Amino acid sequence: MRFRPRTTRAETTTRDAVDTVPRLRQMLPLGVQHLLVAYSGMVTVPLLIGLGVGLSTAQIATLVTANVLVSGIATLLQTLGIGNVGVRLPIVMGSTFTGITPAIIVGKEAGLPAVFGATIVAGLLTWLVAPWFSKLIRFFPPIVTGTIIAIIGFSLLPSTATLIAGSNPGAADHGSAGRLILGLGTIVLTVCLERFAPPAVRRFAILIALAVGTLVAIPLGMADFSSVGHADWVGVVKPFEFGMPTFALSALLPMIIVQLVNMVESTGDTLAIGQIVGRDVGPPEISRALRADGIGSAFAGVFGSFTVVTFGENVGLVSITRVMSRFVVATAGAVLVLMSLVPKLGAAVASLPGPVLGGVGVVMFGTVGAVGLRIMSQADLSNGRNILIVAISFGFGLLPVGAPEFYQHLPVVVQTVLTSGIAAGGIAAFLLNLVLNRRERAPRTGPEAAPGY
Repeated sequence: MRFRPRTTRAETTTRDAVDTVPRLRQMLPLGVQHLLVAYSGMVTVPLLIGLGVGLSTAQIATLVTANVLVSGIATLLQTLGIGNVGVRLPIVMGSTFTGITPAIIVGKEAGLPAVFGATIVAGLLTWLVAPWFSKLIRFFPPIVTGTIIAIIGFSLLPSTATLIAGSNPGAADHGSAGRLILGLGTIVLTVCLERFAPPAVRRFAILIALAVGTLVAIPLGMADFSSVGHADWVGVVKPFEFGMPTFALSALLPMIIVQLVNMVESTGDTLAIGQIVGRDVGPPEISRALRADGIGSAFAGVFGSFTVVTFGENVGLVSITRVMSRFVVATAGAVLVLMSLVPKLGAAVASLPGPVLGGVGVVMFGTVGAVGLRIMSQADLSNGRNILIVAISFGFGLLPVGAPEFYQHLPVVVQTVLTSGIAAGGIAAFLLNLVLNRRERAPRTGPEAAPGY
């Protein structure tokens, strides 16, 4: 069964836009726009893991650079594809927040080589099981996929508060009026560009908002680019920088669970992109997307990085800008690879002011949530069972967001699943649809096949 989004005649004409190659003067800034939206997440994951394990500043910088390189290569693999690897849709790849806690725990107990060894194994297993996992798509009608995608977007929204207010509650400017106004101003500027700017300018709305917000932040003392001067011009990421990988069972199990969570998230994001660009997404497409996840994660383990997954915020960017070319996103991947070789570029992007990034994040994550709601609307929401699926799934999905310590006394393996709102909510939606919308007769073909549609 294929996931066939309901499209209008205008949407149908955009199908070839995915394979369009824009001119370089458009493709480069549009690609940079994707990069800027995703970069903070790419930097945050290795930073938090490095701090949690107790690495030195130089070692953390190595993790960050490796993560940027792996994200770039995985993005190129996903967008351009090689054989049966890569879905060839405008999808940005990067490391996942789901793996932070397990990586810190394993890193403290068995060392980073055990983390990277487990990452390699988890990636190879993902590549191996992708064709079988993709067949589960028939159990993902719009009521399930829409709920998962909405949870992905809305569960990420609270993270923007830390960017806008600041990560240090003890800082003098934490949550200051200036930071809040700058974040709000970035949102307002994005809305104004969408409302009043011509279509050619609207494509760059996020990039313009980031640039203007940064220029405003500099004289206000909210942007610090001093780290750029201390960064090297040239740097090369070496494989096995932290030693040859080791393979411990205690490390393999949590990383495999993390990768299962990633597969659910990647499936949801890939279906969402298919909905946005008007492409039918079925098991073959999901399989190719998951294989790119697997190869990217295995590659990450070799170069000292962590499991990779599709980036939901960039799904939102495609929806807002309506720029659907996969080659634009591939350009972002190529620039990421370049940045891993020129640390000064990475330091410059990492220095963008938090309130500006947070304001953009509100727009991006909210848009992903809205895309999920749009997909949900294809199901019969007057059906009480479907409402129950959405209600309980959102409860499981948002509970760990509002109460991060809620599951702290459970075993680590269970925590890995339940503390990820995306995983908990996705599993709940999947199981509830099976229970409440179970077919009583032989399944029919077509979008009306189950009550969940």
